[in-house]
Formats: sequence, C-alpha cells, structure tokens
Amino acid sequence: MSGMKVPGKGRKNKGSASSAKTRRRMTVFVVEIFIIIVMIGVLYYVMKQTESGDGEGPIYANVELADPSQIGISASVLRAAQEGGAMEGYTNIAFFGVDALSSKGSDLLKGYRSDCIMIASINNETGEVSLVSVYRDTYLNLGNDSYNKCNAAYAKGGATQAVTMLNSNLDLNITNWVTVSYKALSTVVDDLGGIMIDVDADEIVHLNNYQIAVAQAIGIPESDIEPVKETGYQNLNGMQVSAYCRIRYTAGSDFARTERQREVVSAILAKAQECDAVKLTDIFTDVMNYTYTSFDEKTLLNMILDVSGYHIVREGGFPSMDLMAGANLPTKGDCVVPVGLEENVALLHEFLFGDTDYTASDQVRMFSEQIEADTGNYIR
Repeated sequence: MSGMKVPGKGRKNKGSASSAKTRRRMTVFVVEIFIIIVMIGVLYYVMKQTESGDGEGPIYANVELADPSQIGISASVLRAAQEGGAMEGYTNIAFFGVDALSSKGSDLLKGYRSDCIMIASINNETGEVSLVSVYRDTYLNLGNDSYNKCNAAYAKGGATQAVTMLNSNLDLNITNWVTVSYKALSTVVDDLGGIMIDVDADEIVHLNNYQIAVAQAIGIPESDIEPVKETGYQNLNGMQVSAYCRIRYTAGSDFARTERQREVVSAILAKAQECDAVKLTDIFTDVMNYTYTSFDEKTLLNMILDVSGYHIVREGGFPSMDLMAGANLPTKGDCVVPVGLEENVALLHEFLFGDTDYTASDQVRMFSEQIEADTGNYIR
C-alpha cells in the first residue's frame, strides 16, 4: 500500500502549487512596479530640485566630463598625469566659496563670483595635501578666450567654467570640485563645536562688522551675534569663522584673507580628525544641504570618513609673490597680474608635484603673451 499512487492526486497538487507560485510572482511583480514608480518619482523630484537649485538639499552636478579638453585639460597634462610623469598619483580638487549673501541652492550654480578659490592636491599614496589659494583678482583667461579677474569665471559659467579656467591657465587636470556657501561653512564649524583661530587686534572690528552680513545670509537674527571681544587663540563659532574668512581690510589685504581661509581649512581638518564616523556622517548630512559638487554622495562621504588619512603639509598662493604685480585695467579695475604666467605655472608644479623641470604648455605660453599685452602699460 505504501507504494500505491492515488489516481489524479499528483496532478491536483501540481496544479495548486503552480497557481500559488503564479500568485506569488504576480504579487512580486506588482511590488516591483510600485517600487519603480516611486523611484521614478523620487528621481524626478531630485532632478527638478537640482535644476532649480531651490530649497534645501545637496546639489550634485551629475555630469560626465568624458572629454578632458572640454574642461581645459591639455594633452601634455594628460600624459604627465598618466604616463609616469610628475603629476601621476595625485588627485586635484577645486574648492570654491561664492560671495552670495543668501543660502539658496541656486546661488551655488552661477551668477556669483567665487571669492574663495583653492586647489587641494592630494598625494594618493601618502595622503599629503598641498593647498594653494588662487588670488581672486588674478588676471587670467576665463576659459572662454576672454580675460578678466579669475573669480568672474564662476559668475559667468559656474563651476565647470571655473574649473576650465584653472586647468587651462595652470596646466592642471582638475575634474572635481566642491562649492560652498557661507551657510555651509557656518554649519560645519558649528557641528564641530567651533574651531580654534588666532585673532589679531586689527581683525576684531572687521570680524564683528562682517558678522552682520553673514547673519543675514544664513538666516540668523542679529540679536544672536556673539561679538569677539579679545585677541588670541580662541574657539570661534560658525558665524564668527565665516566673518573671519571675509576680512581683507587689514595689512596684506586679499593676500592675507587667503591666509585666513587656509587657516580655517586647516583648523576644520584638525577638528574633524577628532570625530568618529557617526559624527562625521551627521556633519556630512547637514553641510551637504548647502553644497554643490561634482562628486557623487558615496565618494564624497568616503573621503570625509577617511579624513584622518589626510595631512596638509604645505600651503601657498598663486601667482607667486615674487612674480606678480598690480595693475588698474580699464573696465576691469585693480587686478593681480602674473608677471610671466609660464614661470608662475612652473613654480606651481614644483610646489604641488615636486617637478623642478616643468615646461608650460603652448596654451599657457599663448595666455602669458596675451596677459602681458593687455597689462604691460598699466602695471604699477
């Protein structure tokens, strides 16, 4: 009896199992369709937010710059970075701080000058970072065959044009950038609990005056402003640090301002290296609401979580103090002139990559000749 089969029973069970399996498949299919619809809706919303720049939330460039020539990277630079040249093994990132006095996302896209322009060159093997400020009034090719103060590139064409300006004038291979507002800077400093800054006597009055404009930009009542009352090494909050970065009416003018900005970057890095992964992730989430970048979220977060592996080992400015002059140019105003763009670029490559034999590209030589022709009669 145990070996007997009941006629039809096997076929009936098979049909029931098949029906149940079909129902499960249909259920899974419906769920998948629902998920896809939701994802499309979320993607559409994100895209609209990115296009308009309105509201809070990270703004990712979401662009593929497949052709390096589109962003000013010359063939000779590509060879130097990829074929065993001095630039190989380095990642170069541009940092921009725009002068918009509001926290709207659209302010980060274009229309405002980048009064803070920095290049961070990272040695991928050692984590050593060289930090260079490009003086905002430097007279350069804007990346579109017009010449003006270099901070105008961002206003005219946003981060992409500003990166093109840097690559084409300085023989670099920058493909990524991070743009921040005063709100982003203030947020990261406050989330870190403040940073330690050495305040001089001649800086206090300007720092406190600038806090008023910064408060308006980031939406904080003036009644919440905390004046800095004494000199010396002290903990500054986000609004105070943002105001500190704007100071240029002291000895050294804009050159001293770039030193303050690099001091702030160094202090932020030092404080961030004391934080655990949870804290760094929370800060990342907050600050990205006021940031525009070419990095995807995962890549940028991983870099931030690996912050302890980075060390600023040298910093400076471009052009070199020994190879610059001032000039009051018609329709352009007071400009910083690189006296010999070729020589300045060679010094920059020595500073960033240790290349003592660098020869500027033909493009840089052409730009150098045009700069000399435009400014020669106006140099003071």
